[in-house]
Amino acid sequence: MYLSRLVLNPHSRRTQKEIANPYEMHRTVMHGFPPVLSQDNRVLFRLEVNPRNGIPSVLAQSLDMPDWSFLSEEGGKGYLLPMDEPNPAIKPYEPIFKKDQVLLFRLKANPTLKHDDKRVGLYKEEGQSTWLKRKAEAGGFHVLSVQADKKILVTGKILHEEERHDLKMFCVQFEGVLQVDNPEEMAQTIRKGIGSGKGLGFGLLSVMRPPES
Repeated sequence: MYLSRLVLNPHSRRTQKEIANPYEMHRTVMHGFPPVLSQDNRVLFRLEVNPRNGIPSVLAQSLDMPDWSFLSEEGGKGYLLPMDEPNPAIKPYEPIFKKDQVLLFRLKANPTLKHDDKRVGLYKEEGQSTWLKRKAEAGGFHVLSVQADKKILVTGKILHEEERHDLKMFCVQFEGVLQVDNPEEMAQTIRKGIGSGKGLGFGLLSVMRPPES
């Protein structure tokens, strides 16, 4: 797999438009890949905003190496923030997990339940905690501690069969500590993501080792 980090220019109209409408950001991210992907090649991404300077960035995870060269062409100029370091930055990503391993995690998710063939957002903390626990058990890990922040309603427009439809999804960002129960299932969860709305910036599970004490 590969991880890409795209640091966006906050003054770019395109950046502002995509932050307001995640479907447009999805279209930009997917332009870095072939039009037809294999079923296993799930592209996951997450918009993050640096709390110190307010600069937005996109973290993208993919099975194959992306091609971001279109962002330096005429139509993409001004979208990325000029930097001294590579932007976009791409690195290989093949995490190997061990049973009982403890990791820090971050997950921007769309917690839902299916009701009458429709997905209904879980707005209460109890429901969100139950949802995360269930996803963790199915994903090869369990949560040791978690904070649920940035509970917002993501809105925008989505193009479906040449018609634009209103988009409204509930977003919760989970951050905390997890413990690996099944390394193989954990690896699959990282690859596939968690929950619904993956094409709109949800579901990317990021993990890292805790700092040594």
